Parts: sequence; C-alpha cells; structure tokens
Amino acid sequence: MSQVQPSLKYTKEHEWVAETSATTVKMGITDFAQGALGDIVYVQLPKIGETVTAGKVCGEVESTKSVSEIYAPVSGKIVAINTDLDKSPELMNSDPYGAGWIAEVELAGDQGLLLTAAEYEALTA
Repeated sequence: MSQVQPSLKYTKEHEWVAETSATTVKMGITDFAQGALGDIVYVQLPKIGETVTAGKVCGEVESTKSVSEIYAPVSGKIVAINTDLDKSPELMNSDPYGAGWIAEVELAGDQGLLLTAAEYEALTA
C-alpha cells in the first residue's frame, strides 16, 4: 500500500501539493506514482520563470519501465526547482514527499481539482 500524507493535497494524475506560504506551493509525485514507475533514472524539470497551467504537462519522469509526463497540479509561475534531481533522480523513489520534490509554484488563477488525502486514497485503493 502506498503512503499518503494527510497534510497534502493531491491530483488524479498522482502529483502532490504542499502549501509553503499563502501564495506558494511545493509539488512532487506521489508514493503511488514512484512505485508504479519503478527506478527513476531521469527527471525533466520545468524551468524557473515558466508559467504552468493546472492539468497541463510541465515535465517528464523517465524510469527503467517507462517515460511519464508530470502534470502541473496548480496554475502559476515556477519560482524554484529541485536541482538535486539532476544528479540524483532516485530521490523521487526514496523520498517522494521530501527530498524528491520537483518545483515550487507561485499561485495564479485556477488551482485545478485538488483532492484531499482521503479522496486520493480512495482513488488509489
């Protein structure tokens, strides 16, 4: 059974969001997603300053099994990226809710359809 953190919000595409301030969130992929992908070997991160739209592709994760798109869980501007993933993409496997985060987004406009932890658990059960 994959791990779900009660304090986070989730998407149906298996991304998570953590509020870091009133206007900024941190995002990543869920434990369920990293488990389904297998060993992650490469991450294409969004670029700082790039505008992302909730539900649209903003990056890519390559594993030994497949290549999967990363969907922006919210709309806004990328203000930080996790450059540690360039050298250690496996952090997404070992610590998807911590050191394996992808980017920070300054919120703008529509925030997509975020799920509570309970709603996400029901989706992945």
